[in-house]
Amino acid sequence: MDFKQIIIVRTDLGMSPGKIAAQTAHASVSALEKTLKKEPKWVEEWKNSGQAKVVLKVSGKKELLEWFETLKKLFPAALIKDAGRTQIAPGEVTCVGVGPAPEIEIDKFTSELKLL
Repeated sequence: MDFKQIIIVRTDLGMSPGKIAAQTAHASVSALEKTLKKEPKWVEEWKNSGQAKVVLKVSGKKELLEWFETLKKLFPAALIKDAGRTQIAPGEVTCVGVGPAPEIEIDKFTSELKLL
């Protein structure tokens, strides 16, 4: 079975590429920590199979929060809020990290999302 982690990023914030990279890194680490607690075998399998990550996009906050509410019921997931030190207001949600989780399962719910 293949495993992957997904990160969903808001595109309406106008984040620079560097800011997006930092926010997706936060999402990846936070989701990994949650997965380690709930599904450690998923993490082991994911690490052994290349640590696949896919970055997807949504158009705004409402859509991101809707995805988070749906996905957190199914998989370990983390909602990332910015600290407000650079480009984004403090506490603004920027992205969601999910998994790693079985690719076949995660794709059932996220296949309609587009790549960033």
